[in-house]
Amino acid sequence: MKRQNIDIITLGCSKNLVDSERLMGMLRAAGFNPKHDPTTPSSKIAVINTCGFIGDAKEESINMILNFVQAKKMGRLSKLYVMGCLSQRYREELQLEIPEVDKFYGKFDWSNLLKDLGSAERKEFQGERMLTTPKHYAYLKISEGCDRHCSYCAIPIITGSHHSRPMEDILAEVKIMVAQGVKEFQIIAQELTYYGIDLYKKQMIAELVDKIAQIRGVEWIRLHYAYPAHFPVEMLHVMRKHSNICRYLDIALQHISDHMLEQMHRHVNKKETYQLINLIRKEVPGIHIRTTLMVGHPGETEADFEELKQFVQDMNFDRMGAFAYSEEEGTYAATHYKDDITPEEKQRRLDVLMAIQQDISAKLNAAKVGQVLKVIIDREESEFYVGRTEFDSPEVDPEVLIKKEGKTLQIGDFCQVMITSAEDYDLFGRIQ
Repeated sequence: MKRQNIDIITLGCSKNLVDSERLMGMLRAAGFNPKHDPTTPSSKIAVINTCGFIGDAKEESINMILNFVQAKKMGRLSKLYVMGCLSQRYREELQLEIPEVDKFYGKFDWSNLLKDLGSAERKEFQGERMLTTPKHYAYLKISEGCDRHCSYCAIPIITGSHHSRPMEDILAEVKIMVAQGVKEFQIIAQELTYYGIDLYKKQMIAELVDKIAQIRGVEWIRLHYAYPAHFPVEMLHVMRKHSNICRYLDIALQHISDHMLEQMHRHVNKKETYQLINLIRKEVPGIHIRTTLMVGHPGETEADFEELKQFVQDMNFDRMGAFAYSEEEGTYAATHYKDDITPEEKQRRLDVLMAIQQDISAKLNAAKVGQVLKVIIDREESEFYVGRTEFDSPEVDPEVLIKKEGKTLQIGDFCQVMITSAEDYDLFGRIQ
């Protein structure tokens, strides 16, 4: 019997991608043939997994839904279902505004979606997952939700309180994926350092990562989305202990002025933040820190912004992203603060901050010229193989472009690369 095709479209972050991969695994086990992120509808059934984090993400999700609604009107699609963060938060409004969608579901409403597709959710297939990434790396989600309640953030409203996955479930999933050829794991959560508090009554991220690092076949582990308050220093000891834990940490700091950190409900101050970054670098020599900063939060003065600029210059972050404040209904900031900074001023501050970081990135990249670095090969282009060092996460960080020069490399292979030149963000090298 021919399997029925079904399109799965994922918007938003890597955590959403893991949800789509789990849904696709269950659909495949139920007899469907899932296809991920087709450029145009290629099946008669489509499921859109939406993002609802900030204004731009919500707009992208709405536009994608409307594109598929148009395909349905043209007869290219017979059934359209919508799930994910946007649907979780605005289901009633979406049902009224876009009635052409056959049904809206919450973020984790797997069973009803499967039932409406004519298949019951079966417990033996709940761990199934169909990877959409290149087969050598995968995202590993260790928890859901968040208990931090930062003033600007709607994530706790959408995903609820923090829930850690049992450690044995996570380790079993890693072993399954290693058997499938996965070498590199991006460990992700809304808030990584909170892992274990609900299940084990204490922070357990260090012990979890220690156990993952000991699984044969795990060659790289990379840590994403740590939180600065009550940071578990023992995690740094584990990073130093294992060579397969990348010297990389993604820790969202958001701001530096005490005034803004208090406004944002970050539960950390400027002095503690400087001390933490210095401690991380002392405990794990050579570590590359990625952070995310926010400009334009209500109440941010020009003096606050000057402190933020100085912070970026002082810290020389290896990787940095920034975004402008977007008011999200239901958050503390939306109900208690006035969004008092114009869009033009937010954009100006964002541009200034990213220009500072561009110069820093160019200098840090130039310092790598002449070094030999371990690189994993992600893909092949016409003249280059494209890979990443241990300091680079997929999709968001710089890449290493390796001139082919008659050499044949395999996707997913590790190789030693001499860095020969550098741009602001990407590196160029040759095989040693």
